[in-house]
Amino acid sequence: MSASFVSTLIQFVIVFALLLFFHEFGHFIIARLLHIEVEEFGFGFPPRIVRLFHAWGTDFTLNWIPFGAFVRIKGENDPDVKGGMASASPWTRLGILLGGPVTNILVGIVIFTAVFMRIGAPQTNIVQVMDVAANSPAQSAGLKPGDMILKVNDTPITSITGLQDAIQANLGKPIELTLRRGSQTLQLEVTPRANPPQNQGPLGISISNPYVPIALPQALPTAVSTAYEQMRQIILLPVHLIQGSLSPDQARVVGPVGMFDIYQEARQRDIQASQAPTPEFPAVNVMWFVGTISIALGLTNLFPIPALDGGRILFVLPELLLRRKVPAQYENLVHLIGFATLILFISYVTIQDLVHPVVLP
Repeated sequence: MSASFVSTLIQFVIVFALLLFFHEFGHFIIARLLHIEVEEFGFGFPPRIVRLFHAWGTDFTLNWIPFGAFVRIKGENDPDVKGGMASASPWTRLGILLGGPVTNILVGIVIFTAVFMRIGAPQTNIVQVMDVAANSPAQSAGLKPGDMILKVNDTPITSITGLQDAIQANLGKPIELTLRRGSQTLQLEVTPRANPPQNQGPLGISISNPYVPIALPQALPTAVSTAYEQMRQIILLPVHLIQGSLSPDQARVVGPVGMFDIYQEARQRDIQASQAPTPEFPAVNVMWFVGTISIALGLTNLFPIPALDGGRILFVLPELLLRRKVPAQYENLVHLIGFATLILFISYVTIQDLVHPVVLP
């Protein structure tokens, strides 16, 4: 076991523990704001090492298992405890249950905001050549990485889709590309191939939207939009599987082992990016991965699965809608069974991650 592997493992444990800490902190802060006592806020999981201090009616403790945190809210599952969570109004319980997942989503948005402030945001109305394949029509015509494609013949290019459509309409025909290269405007003639080699397009170029620097007022809404799109894709995952637009391998669920594999790859790519003589982007792969995990952690905790926050919210809804409360003993039994099932599922996923390690494209 190399020192690099151990270092990466320690970093991953710390990062994942912080995400779990923020989740529990969300529950803690909302409970305190709604005047529900939190008996213990534990750093790590029991058994306890020491009580660090006592504040706001809460014991802050350090525990032996250094992976995340937990909160023990007064009367969390016992409606007979006066002033506890289970005896509080349904709106109070709903707020406390939402506190953890919403905090994870907010943490993800903050991370994405920092990423966009570092790399900028894509300028979607400009198409830039990122790479030119050897022995391709683009190379023969003189295209270079960094060129901005302004026109195909007399058609202005304002999107990647627009360029692709214009090229497809002229396969096998000479076309004139209007380019911007630095401060120069150039016209080059090139003939798109009707039958390009595998993994190449008609011109033999890879294209993208150039990134432009942005400040906080632009980065924040971009981060919110990114978080929304990620959550939307997670929710639509079963639809994509049924439609066949995603393979089971692409949509596989990963556990801690699989996440560590992805974290290792992200860190390696960051190291490679930082060592490149002229890096295309700053090294933000780990930041992006952590933001994505935080968003996914927040959203999946809202799913109506027993033992998760979403499952507990499901038992609050009848009281909100019908003013009838599900007996605590039934709810607790469902969550106990759900928790046991969840542990079995995580164990199965972990075995799959070990037998079939995650391989990124």
